[in-house]
Amino acid sequence: MDNLEEKMEKLKKAGDIHVQVMKEAIKLVKPGAKLLDVAEYVERRIVELGGGVAFPCNISINEAAAHYSPCYKDEKVFSEGDVVKLDIGVHVDGYIADGAVTVDLSGSYGDLKRASEDALKSAINEIVPPMKVGEIGAIIQEVIESYGYRPISNLSGHVMEKYLLHSGVNIPNVRESSKEYIDVGDIVAIEPFATEGAGQVVDGSERYIFKFLRV
Repeated sequence: MDNLEEKMEKLKKAGDIHVQVMKEAIKLVKPGAKLLDVAEYVERRIVELGGGVAFPCNISINEAAAHYSPCYKDEKVFSEGDVVKLDIGVHVDGYIADGAVTVDLSGSYGDLKRASEDALKSAINEIVPPMKVGEIGAIIQEVIESYGYRPISNLSGHVMEKYLLHSGVNIPNVRESSKEYIDVGDIVAIEPFATEGAGQVVDGSERYIFKFLRV
């Protein structure tokens, strides 16, 4: 078992790789570029820098809020006017860095992007563990609504453990009365989603992300 210092070193390395790859990937998201080319670059680059791919690179466009990953021979390309969500996961010996950015190719959704970014910053700044997850959701909701948008209530952040992206504790984007809480030492992915729509997502028809379990 890793001691605390080793754990922190591996988390920091995963985070450093994540930051570097994300910076490079953002520059590749432009009209005419293939989603698959960006995803393959991201995953290859993570490995080149000494990390592992924690989950397939997610590239979700416009009304697709999250969890689309281009498949083999996918011919989809970015277009002018697209709002792109780029979600990358890196691990080092199972310790995971999970983060996403919004790339606005239209130049028209700056406020929408800022709503999510400011909600994330506010949540990070105001977390004092132990803290109920519903209190974090309330912070996120308040910031997003202050911009005139709605938080997406059925997407959430999550607590991560070694080799486990979703440990079972979710971080909501709205006020909740849940008794679950985060504590000192937890590794947390906070994932605010702001929308002009109804504030809920529905499942799409394309499914290309799978998890294999040993039985």
